[in-house]
Amino acid sequence: MRLFFLVSLFLFLINCSFDNKTGIWKNEGTEISKKNNQFNDFKNFTNFQEKFNKTITIDKDFKFSISPPIDNYEWKDIFFKDDNNFNNFIYKDINRIRFLGKKLSKNKIDKYLLFKNNNLITTDSKGDIIIFSMNKNFISHKFNFYQNKYKKIKKKLNLIVSENIIFVSDNLGYLYAYDYYDKKIIWAKNYKIPFRSNIKIAKNYLITSNQDNNLIFLDKNNGNILKLIPTEENIVKNQFINNISLNEKNLFFLNSFGSLYSINLKSLELNWFINLKQNLDSNASNLFSGSQIVNKDDKIIISSNESSYIIDSNNGSVLDKKNFSNKIKPIIYNNYVFSLTKNNFLICSDINNGKILYSYEINQLISNFLKSSKKSIIVKSFLIMNNNIYIFLANSYILKLKINGDIIQIKKLPKEINSMPIIINKSLIFINKKNRVVVVD
Repeated sequence: MRLFFLVSLFLFLINCSFDNKTGIWKNEGTEISKKNNQFNDFKNFTNFQEKFNKTITIDKDFKFSISPPIDNYEWKDIFFKDDNNFNNFIYKDINRIRFLGKKLSKNKIDKYLLFKNNNLITTDSKGDIIIFSMNKNFISHKFNFYQNKYKKIKKKLNLIVSENIIFVSDNLGYLYAYDYYDKKIIWAKNYKIPFRSNIKIAKNYLITSNQDNNLIFLDKNNGNILKLIPTEENIVKNQFINNISLNEKNLFFLNSFGSLYSINLKSLELNWFINLKQNLDSNASNLFSGSQIVNKDDKIIISSNESSYIIDSNNGSVLDKKNFSNKIKPIIYNNYVFSLTKNNFLICSDINNGKILYSYEINQLISNFLKSSKKSIIVKSFLIMNNNIYIFLANSYILKLKINGDIIQIKKLPKEINSMPIIINKSLIFINKKNRVVVVD
């Protein structure tokens, strides 16, 4: 009997690999849905291609152009800045907890964080705006705009910060400006239709959109609507959240119908628009999904259900189209686009000609690095820091890769991550599963 037990134990151990002990593979998930439509007037991309799943090894003689990383002290926009792109950040990379804050809320915390003047700003499903002082390690205050009649409704708040004002739109149709220094509402209005996008600020404009896919320009001083641009409305509401990105002259708006618009910020007139849906089928199962818009110089990087595009921001022409779709928004670094696809490929492309410089399946990279069998992982986010790529997994592991796609290190964060990470003053900041603020050097 003892011999049988020892043999069984030995067989069990040799079938277990290092990855099962670390927990790196402990993640599985599903993708988002697709979308529907019926518009005739504009460019539409219908040609079907098989999903990209090819490994492309980088040319051993290829040299990346490298820029020095920057320090960062603010995070005023949920997507970091106007163009939605991330910088190459400085990070201490010690993987040690420097700060563990108190619990922010008993309710679900939003995944996006803001940071201004040493205050972490976030919201919860109750509708609380939470101002947390990092210096004093306590909640400076909470503000809740909503009356008792909305008590049982889960709120989804969209935030942006300008100076000492937090601008807030919600899923009830309210939009308001809150001075978090003086702890008072500057103005508030009910626009009746739930808002459904991030918020941007350009000049005196507050820019957002609602669930009917109306693009709205408001006076940020009083909330008056300056211009409303209707775009295609969906009969069936999907999970895609409308997205806005800016450059110095133009606004780019991707709606839940799959249409990308360019609006001149000076005249508020339409420059161009195209549709990125794979077909114009009105079937409700054909729902649109895509990633947030990222732009740099005269290029827009965007993806739809099945494809990714490099688009000329001046005229809307498609410069390059590839048969993969991004799981999360890509990062433009110098002349390169780094993409994490829905089928877990890390792809680096040349932004000028669309050429794929390398393509590696992340699951296989981990398997090779750990010398283990390949399993599935869920990617939460990624950043470029210290000229390296850091991929954050849903199980709180981080993959650290060279810019050429080689894995350097796999490590687990000292606390579980439950929000999108931001980087402030060389440190990572995120919310853990106990709704506590964590700062990791």
